[in-house]
Amino acid sequence: MIVEDTEIDKVKVINSEPFIDERGYFNRIFSQEELKSIEEDMIIEQMNYSMTRFKGTVRGLHFQYPPHAEIKIVRCSKGSIFDVAVDLRRTSPTFLRWHGEILSAENMKALVVPEGFGHGFQSLEDNIEMIYLHTKSYNPDFEGSLRYDDLKIAIEWPIDVSFVSQKDLSAKYVTDDFEGIL
Repeated sequence: MIVEDTEIDKVKVINSEPFIDERGYFNRIFSQEELKSIEEDMIIEQMNYSMTRFKGTVRGLHFQYPPHAEIKIVRCSKGSIFDVAVDLRRTSPTFLRWHGEILSAENMKALVVPEGFGHGFQSLEDNIEMIYLHTKSYNPDFEGSLRYDDLKIAIEWPIDVSFVSQKDLSAKYVTDDFEGIL
């Protein structure tokens, strides 16, 4: 695992170095020891798997309020996505800025979405599949979301948006009095 910084503090990209031979390849997608380079005391509590049927679908922007704020490590295991982390830390110099990364089964990259960040993605193909590692277990009482098309965040989705769930369409827009989440 090769961990690279991005222009937003604590948002990281994990690149893999698979072992390749005539049989195919082997790639480690999780190592508790190697994750210490991201966060010394990081412990993964939950792992999720999702599938999105249609190209252009946007999911997010989702987050958990403290004390259930979490670090997510997101990997696309089939197809490709445009994955986004949005800084929701009110006192951060990058408040409301986002970082996007194409994750795919082919490039084997993962995105680290830190505590205090919203997360969303757009499927770039039909039938994509993803694996998420979480440092906290999901708690619906601490769930939050913001609109994927909020003009104050201004995410540049790479393709036309084809589908958004009713739940995500009912998410709030950022207002001037938005306190952030950390």
